[in-house]
Order: sequence, then structure tokens, then C-alpha cells
Amino acid sequence: MENTKGLLIVLSIILFVVLVGFTLFNTQHYILLSLLIMSASFMPFMIRFTHQKLTSRELVMLAVLGAIAAVSRVPFASLPSIQPTTFVIIVAAIALGPQSGFVIGVLAAIVSNLFLGQGPWTPWQMYSWGMIGLIAGLLQKRWVMTNMIGRCMYGLIVGFLFGWVMNLWFILGVIQEVNWIAILLYYSASFGFDLAHALSNVFFLLLFSASWIKILERFKRKYGLFK
Repeated sequence: MENTKGLLIVLSIILFVVLVGFTLFNTQHYILLSLLIMSASFMPFMIRFTHQKLTSRELVMLAVLGAIAAVSRVPFASLPSIQPTTFVIIVAAIALGPQSGFVIGVLAAIVSNLFLGQGPWTPWQMYSWGMIGLIAGLLQKRWVMTNMIGRCMYGLIVGFLFGWVMNLWFILGVIQEVNWIAILLYYSASFGFDLAHALSNVFFLLLFSASWIKILERFKRKYGLFK
């Protein structure tokens, strides 16, 4: 657990410093370097996860939850930023742990974009949803995740953070004119979408998180999964 927390902190600092460096020094090849950073950041978590001895039932459970998180995004595609994917990732991470939460978040982005369209934004979504699951899993025994108010606060915060990360991708990869005015304007314009995502997280967590976590934990105990 402590090793995972340390790894999370180091990766977050490296990612933040590098991306801020891009914005300040206006370097070239933003999108290529950012994709390399995202891909490299996945590797420690994937390597750590693959070293665990997983049973076929555990693999099936991860695959099913990843598919649910992905497919649940598709019917809401016509409603910008409103989807239950983040909710599924959070409750799965609370019940199954940080590594499982990260993997489910990554799977959700890859699989859902098979229907909605893959692109250079996919690694950013993989990273964002993966980190949401990882942090939720790390906090699974804390008040933040054991209390309904705490879970809703977490859902609200990560809804905005997810949007801010994706905004940064758009600025670096599409606009490619990095300055503080462009950043402020674009982040202001996306506030409504980020708010919709955050509030939808709160809605789903408020109504369904307790029952989902109870079901997943019961299934986990019954079959002795993820010990």
C-alpha cells in the first residue's frame, strides 16, 4: 500500500511538472510527448498488477466491470459529460482495491472508445479514469469512501479534475497555442460540461453507491476474490 501511494505521488508530480513546462516554454510536439508520458505512467501499475496471482474468476470480474463501465457510457453519449462510467469505476475501486480500480478505469476508456471513437485523447481518458479508480481504492478504508457524503464529495471533485485534464489535452494537442489567456478562456468555456459530469457523479453515487458496494463486497467474500 505504501509503495503504491509513493508511486502515485511521484507519477503525479512528474506529470504535472512536465505538462506545466509545456505550457510555460511553448515547446513543440506537445501531443507526441504527452502520449508518451501517459503511456509510460501506465506501465508501473500494469506491471505491479500482472505480478499478482489472479484467478480466472477475478479476471472475469474485472473484465465484466470494465465492460459495464464502458458500455454504460454509450447510451449517454448524446448528453455531454453526463454518464455513469466514473461512478462504476469509483464503487468498483472501493470494493476491490486500488489496482483493480486503475485497471477498470483504463479498460473503460479503451472499450467505450471502440464505440464512440478512438483518438489521441484516449490515453488521457485512460490515465484520468485510471487515477480516479486508483485513488478511490487507496481511500477505500477512509472516511471519504465509507461515508456517503465523502463519496459524493469525491465524485464532485474528480468530475471537475477529469474535465480539466481533458481540457489540457485539447489545448496542447488541438489548439497548440499555449498561453494563459487561451487556457483561462477554454477552461471557463468548459465549466458547464465539467459541472454536468461532477453532478452526474454525485447523482449516481447518492442513489446507487451503497447498494453496488454491498453487492460487490458480498460477491468478493463469497468467492474469496482479491485477498
